[in-house]
Amino acid sequence: MDPTLANVLNQMARPASPQSIKGAAAGGGEAAARQAATEFEAVFLNTMLEGMFEGLNTDAPFGGGSAEKTYRSLLVTEYAKQISQNGGLGITDQITRDLIALQEGAQQ
Repeated sequence: MDPTLANVLNQMARPASPQSIKGAAAGGGEAAARQAATEFEAVFLNTMLEGMFEGLNTDAPFGGGSAEKTYRSLLVTEYAKQISQNGGLGITDQITRDLIALQEGAQQ
């Protein structure tokens, strides 16, 4: 497998961890806080979407079968990332403001 493709698949397969979000926000700056908030919203959306897709049957005549079950989590993760990057639920702005307020409080 192409190493670049393997890196992309690894990034797609794992949603942002709370530690990476905290680390990005602790780095300072509004851009880092916004990125952390967007990643948090993606994790939140991923959790919501997993439940939605969980009950779908893949045994239809033209369904994806076992391969669909295997790759569904990757698809749901990408859906969550795209929704978050394109406006999401609107919680990114509030989380960004809260992270910046926490950063300013920690600096004092």
